[in-house]
Amino acid sequence: MVETTKTICPYCGVGCGVLVTRSRDGEYTVEGDPSHPSNFGKLCSKGSALGETLSEQGRLLYPEIEGQRVSWERALGQVAKGFGDVIKQHGADAVAFYVSGQLLTEDYYVANKLMKGYIGSANIDTNSRLCMSSSVVGHKRAFGSDSVPCCYEDLERAKLIVLTGSNTAWCHPVLFQRINRAKQVNPDLMVVVIDPRETPTCDIADLHLPLRSGTDTVLFNGLLNYLQQDDEINRSYLNAYTEGFDEALNVAQKTAPSVDWVAQRCGLESATVSAFYRLFSRTERVVTVYSQGVNQSTSGSDKVNAIINCHLATGRIGRPGMGPFSFTGQPNAMGGREVGGLANMLAAHMDIEEPEHRALVQTFWDSPTIASQPGRKAVDLFNAIAEGKIKALWVMATNPAVSMPDAGRVAEAIEQCELVVVSDCVKDTDTTVRANILLPALGWGEKEGTVTNSERRISRQRAFLGPAGEAKADWWIISQVAQRMGFSQGFDYQHPHEIFNEHAALSGYENGGQRDFDISALSGQDAESYHRFSPIQWPVTEKQPQGSPRMFSDGRFFTPSGKSQFQAIMPQLPANAPSDDFPFVLNTGRVRDQWHTMTRTGKAARLSEHSPEPYIAIHPEDAASAHIDDGELASVVSRWGEMVGRIRFDNGQRRGELFAPMHWSEQFSSKGKVCAVVNPAVDALSGQPEFKHTPVQIRRYQSVWHGFILSRRELKLEGVCYWVKATGNDHYRYEIAGEQLAENLPAWARSYLCASSDDVNWVELLDSGAQTYRGVRMVGNQVESAIFIAPDKALPSRSWLASLFEKKALDDSERRALLTGKPPVGQIDTGRVICACFNVGENTLREAIKKQGLTSVEEIGKCLNAGTNCGSCVPELKGLLGG
Repeated sequence: MVETTKTICPYCGVGCGVLVTRSRDGEYTVEGDPSHPSNFGKLCSKGSALGETLSEQGRLLYPEIEGQRVSWERALGQVAKGFGDVIKQHGADAVAFYVSGQLLTEDYYVANKLMKGYIGSANIDTNSRLCMSSSVVGHKRAFGSDSVPCCYEDLERAKLIVLTGSNTAWCHPVLFQRINRAKQVNPDLMVVVIDPRETPTCDIADLHLPLRSGTDTVLFNGLLNYLQQDDEINRSYLNAYTEGFDEALNVAQKTAPSVDWVAQRCGLESATVSAFYRLFSRTERVVTVYSQGVNQSTSGSDKVNAIINCHLATGRIGRPGMGPFSFTGQPNAMGGREVGGLANMLAAHMDIEEPEHRALVQTFWDSPTIASQPGRKAVDLFNAIAEGKIKALWVMATNPAVSMPDAGRVAEAIEQCELVVVSDCVKDTDTTVRANILLPALGWGEKEGTVTNSERRISRQRAFLGPAGEAKADWWIISQVAQRMGFSQGFDYQHPHEIFNEHAALSGYENGGQRDFDISALSGQDAESYHRFSPIQWPVTEKQPQGSPRMFSDGRFFTPSGKSQFQAIMPQLPANAPSDDFPFVLNTGRVRDQWHTMTRTGKAARLSEHSPEPYIAIHPEDAASAHIDDGELASVVSRWGEMVGRIRFDNGQRRGELFAPMHWSEQFSSKGKVCAVVNPAVDALSGQPEFKHTPVQIRRYQSVWHGFILSRRELKLEGVCYWVKATGNDHYRYEIAGEQLAENLPAWARSYLCASSDDVNWVELLDSGAQTYRGVRMVGNQVESAIFIAPDKALPSRSWLASLFEKKALDDSERRALLTGKPPVGQIDTGRVICACFNVGENTLREAIKKQGLTSVEEIGKCLNAGTNCGSCVPELKGLLGG
């Protein structure tokens, strides 16, 4: 029997629907759900590869205490006792939860309820603090509530889309393709990209503003001033629905008095600034999309409000095709906001500093206490752990030892904390290896619950797999600990629909339209109706039972006056400026095919091909001044730490600025953890860290040899100074380098690749003078492993050698070609994968373009399928056509 389950992709905040089909032989295939309104069947490369990440390899399968397997009863009792003892001795604020946008809303709700309503502390924060908390502040200051005004349909209905601080093509590919298709259908649609880098998103841009890092508020203050000068202020809207315009305009006029002034401060051409301002001014239907490039800043909240000010001034909000639109990073960052997962919020978008809200939530929960003041936000929380103020920490579904700024210090803080509990689905992460107690949680495909995407759309994540090992639902784990702490009355849930009903009921409790978040019409569901749950956008009330695509269509806001509030934005420089010692600015972000710290995507071979190593993007002229060549290893150093990555020349980088992705952890690299370099400065209002502006220096990494290993077995490369691991088809790939060359290279190589076997044959080539070594270990007629060493980065392509691991037996020509690293006549080295969705390599593409005379991306798609799914590779395909 073939079974298909409708569920939701567990990656970014787009919230794509997926169909998971189990065939008769037990294999699972994953496709986009054509009926889901977020993606209409489209998936990105990561979503398309979900079926390749379902193995139990690397899973945490059983509870553990200090590395020893124990029963659930013992583990839960130990957690409850440990937290209880700390609270009894040091008070409720000596414990903390650090949770995640990977949790489902039901999990989030129970964790927040336990900490704030029963333990009585607000020391629960989330990794969503790192990606969208500045947007929360901006929304609340302007609207009186954390309300996203727009929906995805507005992208198709706009006449101008401004993408600022968002590499949408790589970070939200499905939405990028919606924009691209809208542009093709409507050639009048204009796209402006505002980003220091020329990213793949610029592929569809009519105008790119490569502004100087940290100058966004100057640019948007200048736009507000320009709108006034160009007589594009909507006075009737201002008078009816807003307050504070005159003060905001006055500050904008003083801090961004002219186009030339703005251009000079932002490092732009005056003509480019004028063109952007003119487009915004003359276009009624404008959507401004912003993401981490805006939020992740010491002035992120001000950047958000500077954008919102321009929409309020023109009345471009609450109507189709217009509004400020935050694209969230994680699948359930929005759900976490709904249930109060941030340290400064209460459940159902209520305020912890509002006595009436505290009383309301406590009454509804019938809880023994309620947190009376905000807890510690993420950076401050881990600082408090380092200082010994927090003595017990529970981390749920996240990896802060990699993802937090100043990650080295965070890892040290976790290691020295008296009690660290981690509930996760992965056994070995930089965080779990430092924990005392590990609790196995259900993974994607095993969990039941809801998530909310960037457009306020609530969808069901459904299980299609049984639990791995003894894994349990996060809400169950939290509830069991709560009961053992003596809080049985509020945590006797038997099914996630009971939690959702409580969450929905609280949202409408004594609401009466006073609060934005209200899904009370969804309360009272039984298990069957919860299972059938269809995607819907909140608010969902008796008056709006079918949901609400947009907010503020009636001009009513959730401020005391009912009017939206302009904010007077005084531009501020980033907290840490470049200096003679640290002359470059480091910007961090994502790569196209990986997710967070790769605990899931790292399992899919095709997702590792496009960017197999940590890298540092640098303008060639900056590299020349630093005496670093393309493809070399380089070290990036700040006052907080160091990372090593492969240099990539990028003419789209601003001079003086670098970019490095954030995915590599201790599990995948020896020196690739870029967040160890990132400064821990935060926005004073939101607590969101500055991931986009760290002063650094860059220098060549002093390695005397380079190499790579391909192996069917996972290896422990102790003693190798630099290594990076990537998953391949039927093998692992290791990029390696060292600061000292072994005297006996063959013996050294064999020491790493040696394993017991009855039928082993070595094929080797050593050139002592050139200091090169190539060795291939055969088991029978199959390649078991290969190692290539050279004094510099000039090594053969890995692609053809890697393809040999998929073969049951090599032919004679392949055996003869092994040590050359090049395919014999008649075979093709496919090259680095460009299209991850269909696993199409660069050399394959070049060959087809040349031999078949392909002249367009569409022709490439018809020939090789490349670029026909998520479209993230289209900019590179265009580059190949141009080359």
